[in-house]
Amino acid sequence: MKNASYSSTLPALLKGEGLPNFQEITPQDVEVQIPKLLIELNTSLSELEEKWERKLSSQEQLCWEEVMDPLYQIEERLRWSWGLVSHLNAVCNSAELRQAHASQQAEVVRFKNRIGQSQPLYKALNYLKDQKIHLLNKTKKRILESELMSMRHRGIGLHGSELEAFNTTSERLANLATTFSNNVLDASQEWSLLITNPSEVQGLPHSVLQTMAAAAKEAGDSGKEGEGNPTAEEGPWRLGLDMPRYIPFMTHAKSNNLRERLYKAQVSKASSGSVNNQPLIEEILLLRTQQAHSLGYANWADLSLSNKMAKDVEAVELLLEELRSAAFPAAQKEIDELRDFAKKHGSANDSDLSAWSLSYWSEQLRQQRFELNQEALRPWFPLPQVLDGLFQLCQRLFNIYIEVADGQVSVWHPDVRFFKVFDQDGSHIASFYLDPYSRPGTKRGGAWMDECLVKRKASNGDNVLPVAYLVCNQTPPIDKKPSLMSFEEVKTLFHEFGHGLQHMLTKVDLPQAAGINNIEWDAVELPSQFMENWCLDRATLMGIARHWESGEPLPEEEFKKLQLSHTFNAGISTLRQIHFALTDIRLHSEWNKKVGISPDELRRQVALTTSIIPPIDEDKFLCSFSHIFAGGYSAGYYSYKWAEVLSADAFAAFEEVGLNKEVQLKTTGGLFRETVLGMGGSESPEEVFKAFRGRPPETKFLIRHCGLKAI
Repeated sequence: MKNASYSSTLPALLKGEGLPNFQEITPQDVEVQIPKLLIELNTSLSELEEKWERKLSSQEQLCWEEVMDPLYQIEERLRWSWGLVSHLNAVCNSAELRQAHASQQAEVVRFKNRIGQSQPLYKALNYLKDQKIHLLNKTKKRILESELMSMRHRGIGLHGSELEAFNTTSERLANLATTFSNNVLDASQEWSLLITNPSEVQGLPHSVLQTMAAAAKEAGDSGKEGEGNPTAEEGPWRLGLDMPRYIPFMTHAKSNNLRERLYKAQVSKASSGSVNNQPLIEEILLLRTQQAHSLGYANWADLSLSNKMAKDVEAVELLLEELRSAAFPAAQKEIDELRDFAKKHGSANDSDLSAWSLSYWSEQLRQQRFELNQEALRPWFPLPQVLDGLFQLCQRLFNIYIEVADGQVSVWHPDVRFFKVFDQDGSHIASFYLDPYSRPGTKRGGAWMDECLVKRKASNGDNVLPVAYLVCNQTPPIDKKPSLMSFEEVKTLFHEFGHGLQHMLTKVDLPQAAGINNIEWDAVELPSQFMENWCLDRATLMGIARHWESGEPLPEEEFKKLQLSHTFNAGISTLRQIHFALTDIRLHSEWNKKVGISPDELRRQVALTTSIIPPIDEDKFLCSFSHIFAGGYSAGYYSYKWAEVLSADAFAAFEEVGLNKEVQLKTTGGLFRETVLGMGGSESPEEVFKAFRGRPPETKFLIRHCGLKAI
């Protein structure tokens, strides 16, 4: 795309279009260039406001192209540049970049508030809605309604001191979210434990020992007798809180004492010292309540739900209770089985089922019941092979082709890959970056998809193709071995790719509703959770799973074990998600200073009916609950379960036509691409789902997929 307003001579951070040149962007650029950008954007917005005011006052007509197109150009320049800063802050975090990000965040928030509180814009949008409604298609009507609601949520109806207080609070909340996230990252990075005694790593698979030895080498620890590098066989080994080390250790380590120590470090993370998030949590909740009240809502949950599929707290609680009532008795039975198993097989100091023993004894029982050792299956899931299988599935279902394009673009780290997506006719329709590996010191934990470029038509008529960021934190390659993935890491990759597919396969040309834009938050997980289901599809899994050295396929009996174990401890895992979701919705609908308990105490009350093993005293999980305190899931964590109802129902459509019937499968996949993946935010999720399924969603498919029984 070429556009005269975006000169190629602009600094890399202000280019505002195309793929970023990551290597040319420095923290100093952020501090110098973002203020320049905001000055330009403020000037452009003022000119637009004058134009809209002039036309409206003289009763001249305003059209969509005069309002929405130039407004989007302003918002897109900010999204492109500031989104790039935020992305780098998440994947290449440093003290310098963190400071640069913090130094500009308040001004960025102020500019966003200025757009959201622009009276000329609000009048222009209402003019389009009221006067031109008969000329607008459904997509444009829906975009307008969303824009107007967004402005109401940004305080367009406030004036004077109320507006000033609202803006001050908005800036403070943005700062608190960043600080919260940084504290979690710092706390994770600061805690590690050097292990030198081989008896303390008994039970750990060789691949985990390699990861821990590599971490020791990176930390500068010496090998045996102070000479040479640490090795998987002889150590030393360094334990940490990142998922590639934490989860395998909790799952396989025989040392009950070390599991206890690691678990307590994880659940108390960011709850003390200079990275203590406890006071931030209360301030965030109080300020959110204050913001909600100023906008006329009873609480933050009501504000959050005003633009979601679930229309009120009661609807959320009803869904969660329906799932809880099915999961709780199953979880009780599962815990009793695990406790009996631990007493029978455990040592004297590890014969009961503690919070730090749950994963260990679950894995031991899983291995006995199904003769399945998931860690031993890693050699069958090397990342390159998993990607090939994922891409073949997408070709099988959606008629798209994905090709490697490494080296063709700038990347932010040598591990980052780049791919291009082609339609069945050979046309290039999208691209994506993949950043797969954990980097505990500089990269935020978890996994996510984000927008790099959004599908749209440029002012000169060129098509802008969508480009996605796909970020995971899986086990990195060690020595000459590729990244050997756990089955859970495979599912995570499929999950994030589902988000990417919705972004990349959109049919919507209006960027405000293209891809994941303008989709209600509690529906946006539908395609991601849908893709996870294919990890246990026989054709998909057996097409992926080949030993990285010998090329031998995964033994048939191992595949059957994975299928049989799919619903193992489903009650416990379902209840865990309900615990998080219910805690979130009640913190944002019920908690305030007057209730007389802390947020942590409220969470412990929720645990009485959502946890079979109560949280231990040291458990300060809320202090690292970034989804709701530093992400977009505040009063929205229930969305995972809400969308899982949709995704299970959607996958059932493929089961009904037959997972081994290629013609019918491709037909159903084509319909899924046209509707769920293609329609994006152009219509409501209810209408999109009905367009695919022919009816509203039903919860029975999720309950069946989880192996639970409806109560």
